[in-house]
Amino acid sequence: MSLHHHFEVRLPDWVQPFIGHWLNGGGPPLDTTEHRMLLAIALSAENVRQGTGGPFGAIVLNQETGQLAGIGVNLVTSSGLSVAHAEIVALSLAQRFVEDWDLAAAAPMQLVSSCEPCAMCLGAVPWSGVSSLVCGADFTDAESAGFDEGDKPSDWLMSLSNRGLEVKVHVLREEAAKVLSEYAQMAGEIYNSRRMQE
Repeated sequence: MSLHHHFEVRLPDWVQPFIGHWLNGGGPPLDTTEHRMLLAIALSAENVRQGTGGPFGAIVLNQETGQLAGIGVNLVTSSGLSVAHAEIVALSLAQRFVEDWDLAAAAPMQLVSSCEPCAMCLGAVPWSGVSSLVCGADFTDAESAGFDEGDKPSDWLMSLSNRGLEVKVHVLREEAAKVLSEYAQMAGEIYNSRRMQE
C-alpha cells in the first residue's frame, strides 16, 4: 500500500480569466461590501455553470484597499475532498499569498462568502486571522437546497464578535440564495455524508 504524502487543491481553469475580466471592468470595483458580495455570488454561480463544484463562492481581500488575496469556489465534488469548501479554499490561498498562516500579520483581511459558514468553516474563520466576515445566504437557504450545515452553535455570531471579528450577514441574501435554489432545482449533486441522507 502506498500512501500519498501530499495533496493539492487547484482552482478550476476558468477562475483566473473570470477574475481578470471582473477586475478589468467586467464587474464593479471591490470598494463596498455589496460589490464584494456580488463577486462571491458570481463565483458561486459560475462554479455551477462550469460544473466544477457546488454553489458556493468566497473571496479574501484587504479590508481597506480591496486588493484580492484569495479566491475560493466549492471544489468538494471535483477534488473528492469534503473539506474543499469555498471559504477553506479562499483562506488557504490567501495564506499562501501573504506567506503566513495568520492573515492578520499582513493587513486587516476580510472574508466574503456567498453563504454563512457551515460548522467546519466557522471553526476556520477565527483561526485564519481575518478581521471581518461578510455572508450572503444563510444556513436555512443552504439547508433548503439540501445541504447539511452541521452542528453550529446558535450564538455563533456572538462567538465571532467575542473574538474581535466584525460580522455582517444577509448581504444580498436574495441574490445569493437564488444560486442555491437554482442548483437544487437542476438536481445538482448534494454531498452530505451518507449517514445524513438516511
